[in-house]
Amino acid sequence: MANRVVITGMGAVCPLGDNIAEIYENAKNGVCGIVPATMFDTEQINNVHFAGEVKDFDPSQYIAKREARRLDRFAQFAIYAGMQAFEDSGLAEYDPYRVGVILGSGMGGLETICEQNESMITSGMNTVSSLFIPKSIINLAAGSLAIKLNLNGLCYSVVSACASGTDAIGLAYQAVKNNQADAVLVGGAEAVIGNLGVQGFNQMGALSNSDKLERASIPFDKERNGFVMGEGAAFMLVESYEHAQKRNAHIYGEIAGFGQTCDANHITAPMEGGIHAARAMEMAVEEAGIAKEKVGYINAHGTGTPLNDKTETSAIITCFGDHSKSIAVSSTKSMTGHLLGAAGAIEAILTVMSLGESIALPTINYQIPDEECTLNYVPNKRQAISCEYAISNSLGFGGHNSSLLFKKG
Repeated sequence: MANRVVITGMGAVCPLGDNIAEIYENAKNGVCGIVPATMFDTEQINNVHFAGEVKDFDPSQYIAKREARRLDRFAQFAIYAGMQAFEDSGLAEYDPYRVGVILGSGMGGLETICEQNESMITSGMNTVSSLFIPKSIINLAAGSLAIKLNLNGLCYSVVSACASGTDAIGLAYQAVKNNQADAVLVGGAEAVIGNLGVQGFNQMGALSNSDKLERASIPFDKERNGFVMGEGAAFMLVESYEHAQKRNAHIYGEIAGFGQTCDANHITAPMEGGIHAARAMEMAVEEAGIAKEKVGYINAHGTGTPLNDKTETSAIITCFGDHSKSIAVSSTKSMTGHLLGAAGAIEAILTVMSLGESIALPTINYQIPDEECTLNYVPNKRQAISCEYAISNSLGFGGHNSSLLFKKG
């Protein structure tokens, strides 16, 4: 018999704060975590002005100075958020062979790759650090968490571009549901705000070139022209309902379904019309065995690129039909920027928290409606909702479409 899968711990660091309470409070109040960029050369990259930077990050609560020097920034974020989630869960007595770690990241240790390449070019081949490989590879963030917590269960990483965090949670859900683990510490981490990362996306025309902060990250707005880069990490502890119940754990919510599809259409652009993104949502709802009308809130992928937001709108309408008009749809990227491989993880947490309080988080700085984006995007202020189920969507380069369905705790 399949296990019910619940969420009992949460942790995060992102442009809105360095703990869940602060991040959620800022999100529901429509605080913008995007700032004038300081982490890349804005004189050379002179048409990108803003970023969702994590300010004054101090990992010392969980990572000693010597250890921090051996970890890329994305891995420091992952350990910080992962340890928060584990502590928050209160999981103290457990079988280490039955607890695992799954991490999603799109690009991993890009900061380290850039630093080591520069060192090799300017100072010679022998200056490349012996730590270059372990600092840069994505799986070492998951491995480091397992080492810290002595977890001997499943441990691996997921790379599916901007769907990585959502896919990681979906795979953790499946592992617990199918009794492959009692609990999984799962999330996403990303830290690529630097010259190479930013210019790479800029060359594609993916980034907002607005010189006004309030018009930079504006999902679903008619004047949207790209996303704002963000960084950070978010983790949750998911476990079987029976396992959580036995230890009287606090339950934030339940993962009720997961859908995963591929457009198989284009390396970067979503398929217009969103038929496969719609199918991912349908799969999640069907797995839960509920009527579509029970879904009342969607935390959209909502990047602020012209094609993405139009496509996701079409996908929601295709999936939910007339009921789509009754669903609150918001993009918290308007406040955090786009955390790439970590986006799905922070957005999943925000979705669960908002569902628990019966509110839909706002899409801030929304001003000009688009005739091709016709849903309720929760403009500028949170809205009360009355529903038991909510969805968090992620879309990734390569045509990845992933949807998580959450049930109120």
